[in-house]
Amino acid sequence: MAEAVPSAVSSRMSRQRRRDTRPEVLVRQELHRRGFRFRVDHPLPGMPRRRGDIVFTRVRLAVMIDGCFWHACPIHGTQPATRKEWWRSKLLRNVERDRDTDKRLAEAGWAVLRFWEHVAADEVADAIAGEYRSIRDAP
Repeated sequence: MAEAVPSAVSSRMSRQRRRDTRPEVLVRQELHRRGFRFRVDHPLPGMPRRRGDIVFTRVRLAVMIDGCFWHACPIHGTQPATRKEWWRSKLLRNVERDRDTDKRLAEAGWAVLRFWEHVAADEVADAIAGEYRSIRDAP
């Protein structure tokens, strides 16, 4: 049985931004400046309760900007000092869900790009623009 989360922790976690984080906003601003138009926090096809941070529906490209803590970044990800097993399990489930989402989108004919929040917005925008054009211009 899962360990109960203290109410103060639960309250703090519920206030964490799910969308419109600073890294997401910076990437979206850069893409918009370059003339790209896209959907924000858009539902992913065939996957209830899963959403893409930036989605180009016409070319079937989903972009995720993953937070270093919540998605267990190998460079910047940290493990909380208390309730270690609960957090390890929670973060592992997040990573497993990310891989499942990637797999299911690929099977449905979508391209998926994932970036860590610490990657510079212009680098992320360059990669997204390149993939977008590659898909759009494919025969």
